[in-house]
Amino acid sequence: MSRHFLEQGLATLGINLAYKQIEKFNRYYDELTTWNSRINLTGITEYSQVLIKHFLDSLTATMLIPDRVKEEGSIIDVGTGAGFPGIPMKIAFPGLHLALVESVAKKVNFLHHIVDALELSSTSIHHDRAENLGHAPALRGKFDVAVGRSVASMATLMELTVPFCRSGGLVIVHKKGDITREVKEADNAFKLLNSQLVNKIRIDLQGLEDERCLVVIRKLGDTPGKYPRRPGIPRKRPL
Repeated sequence: MSRHFLEQGLATLGINLAYKQIEKFNRYYDELTTWNSRINLTGITEYSQVLIKHFLDSLTATMLIPDRVKEEGSIIDVGTGAGFPGIPMKIAFPGLHLALVESVAKKVNFLHHIVDALELSSTSIHHDRAENLGHAPALRGKFDVAVGRSVASMATLMELTVPFCRSGGLVIVHKKGDITREVKEADNAFKLLNSQLVNKIRIDLQGLEDERCLVVIRKLGDTPGKYPRRPGIPRKRPL
C-alpha cells in the first residue's frame, strides 16, 4: 500500500491533508515499528494494516466531531496506548488541544518521543490511571470530546471517559461486532453518569470490514463526585 492508498482513505472521510501532514504519518509509522521491536506497542506492524487499522480507523471518529472542535477545541484520549486515536486526529487537525492518558510507563515513554518527533504542539501526556485523573481539577470536566479505543465494556468506558467531558460534550468510542446487548447493559451507567446515548454509526471503509462502529454519548450535566471509582473497580464491577 502506498501514500496514495492513505490519501484515498482520507478522502472517503472528507479529510484533505498537506504534504507535511502525510509525511508526519509516515514518520509516525517508522517510529512506531522501530520502538515496537523493543517494546510491545502493537501487534499490527505491516504498513498497509497500520494505515487502515490504526491511522484511518482512528480518524473515523472525526466525522462525528463538530468543526469548531476540530479547529480549536479540546480532546482527551483515554487509554491511548501508542497514541491511537488521539495522535492521528492531532496530525489531521493541528488546531486541536490534545491530552493523552496512559498508565503504562513504556508506552508513556514512546508518547513523549513521538510527540516531540512529530512536533505536536498543544499536546499533553498524563501518566496515570484514568480513575485517578478523572478527579484531577485540571482535567475533570474540561474537554469538548473524550475518545477511546478499548476492549473494556461500554459501562466501564463510560465511567472512565465521561468525567473528563464538559457538560454538553461528547464521548466517542470505537467498538467492533454486534454491541446491541453491551449498549443495553450500559443503560444504568448512562443514567448514573448523567449522560445519554446519541448515536451508533457503522464504519464503511475499505479494509475495515470487521463490523467496526462508533458509539456517541453526550454528557448532559455534571458527573457525580464519586465517579470514577477507585482504580480497577470500573472494570471489575461495571455500573
